[in-house]
Amino acid sequence: MECQECHKRQATLHFSQVINGNKTEVHVCEICAKEKGYMTYPEEGYSLHNLLSGLFNFDTSSIDSQKGSPYQQAQDLQCPQCEMTFSEFKRVGKFGCAECYRTFSERLDPILRRVHSGNTKHHGKIPTRKGGDLHMKKEIESHKAELHQLIENEAFEDAAKVRDKIKELEKQMRGDNT
Repeated sequence: MECQECHKRQATLHFSQVINGNKTEVHVCEICAKEKGYMTYPEEGYSLHNLLSGLFNFDTSSIDSQKGSPYQQAQDLQCPQCEMTFSEFKRVGKFGCAECYRTFSERLDPILRRVHSGNTKHHGKIPTRKGGDLHMKKEIESHKAELHQLIENEAFEDAAKVRDKIKELEKQMRGDNT
């Protein structure tokens, strides 16, 4: 579709405006949209790199800013394989090699927790129809974690009930119905 303003370029932006029940549509190119004031944005676009880099600039006020602090030591960390520093990684937004993950792991965990709402393990999704055993394994795993917590809290009666649930689920997985 052709730009309705300059009639030269391809219209890439489409605006709809409803005033008193009357709908008006405008199809313009990016240049005309900027010139005519349909939209405003900074001269320099915000890239994915800027977004990811912003995630690494976490609050350092709680971390001791002295030279020997863990934060400063992490800034000076360098990957033994590709020789990338943590500071360089923050600036570039990507690793130089696989060894960087191990080298910077101590600094990455807080970042990943922040990005993924506290989750550092990926459990994935299980298909509803095909994941029978997987659903059961996940349920057993959940019950085992609950059992461990109950034992720590010395709630042994509740722990015995959860233990029995686990045994029953394991029996169902093996196919024993006795």
